[in-house]
Amino acid sequence: MNKPRLLTSDACMAEGCAYLANVEPRFAFALDLCGPPPLRRRAGGFDDLLGAIVSQQVSVASARAIKTRLEVAGYTHPDAIIAATDEDLRGQGLSRQKARYIRALAEAHIDFAALPRLSDSDIIATLTAVPGIGRWTAEVYVMFSLGRADVFAANDLALQESARLLFDLPDRPREAPMRKMSEAWSPWRTVAAGLLWHYYHHAKSREGIV
Repeated sequence: MNKPRLLTSDACMAEGCAYLANVEPRFAFALDLCGPPPLRRRAGGFDDLLGAIVSQQVSVASARAIKTRLEVAGYTHPDAIIAATDEDLRGQGLSRQKARYIRALAEAHIDFAALPRLSDSDIIATLTAVPGIGRWTAEVYVMFSLGRADVFAANDLALQESARLLFDLPDRPREAPMRKMSEAWSPWRTVAAGLLWHYYHHAKSREGIV
């Protein structure tokens, strides 16, 4: 595997934005309007994926409250989760399904230290083999927890809507055409996603939505 390009600073984001603005005038427009998106990095590891599962289909406030309860109860390490009963986990505010998902994550024994040595596709395959982790969650992990520069979460609704607005499309592109569209933005697809999210929040804030 060729060594992947990593996003380690705002200078990396600026470099990617300059490339995208050069190859796509609409990105140049978004960059002039909104400025470069900030670097978004997370610590990575088990806790990131635990938080992603907890956050599925609930509000940010609810997810934060449940995550805090899990932390207070000591259910943030795989061994503790495996040893807990379903009733213990559900007592922290988890649904039956999410309790099953975080137990599956704990039992998967993912070697997080080894993930950076794998290709993007192999990392995504490793993560999506765990029940409760879909492609979107895996791609976001590769983008923000591992800092890979050329990954795109094509099933993200905000990215799809932003692309519709920025590229003046008649309809919001679905996952397959969005993924195809993003191929032209390689090797900076993560930065393209950041710029699209940046533009989305700008556009929606002007509409009073966000």
